[in-house]
Amino acid sequence: MTCTGWSVTRKYVEKQNITLSLPKDILREAKHLAVDQGISLSGFLVEALKERVRRLREIERAGARQRALMRRGLKLGTQGRVTWKRDQLHAR
Repeated sequence: MTCTGWSVTRKYVEKQNITLSLPKDILREAKHLAVDQGISLSGFLVEALKERVRRLREIERAGARQRALMRRGLKLGTQGRVTWKRDQLHAR
């Protein structure tokens, strides 16, 4: 079985049933949106969860990149030495 990201032949995807408790107004709206897109409510929820997971993973990766950058620091051309005085930086 080959898969790239979420692209997996449908018959090979292992599924698990779950029970959800949703507010009635949200469920009603989700059903309407699923019908508008021509997919089942289950398919609609899968797509919504995929997108949410993708965005959260993206945010986590961005945070990890920023933390690594902060640990590494930026090259400011000072070789780690401070050559200025506070008063020089703040005009009074």
